[in-house]
Amino acid sequence: MVHRHLNHCEYTLAAVDDIIARGRLDDWKELRDAAAAREDVRQRILRVCAAHLADPYAQRYHLWDRYVRKHLA
Repeated sequence: MVHRHLNHCEYTLAAVDDIIARGRLDDWKELRDAAAAREDVRQRILRVCAAHLADPYAQRYHLWDRYVRKHLA
């Protein structure tokens, strides 16, 4: 995914947040695969999601938080 304000392809906190917020299905599949392979990506996903979990309408973040905790822990 080309990030609107990032000029690299690393899974930084900003990139993870951008993928969760604006990504399409293919972007989510890439993030899923990276999370399955790399502990640091899983930790970044959890960290990004933690900032949004107080909002009950931030469903994308709730989904990713639960997915990582349940399937990749």
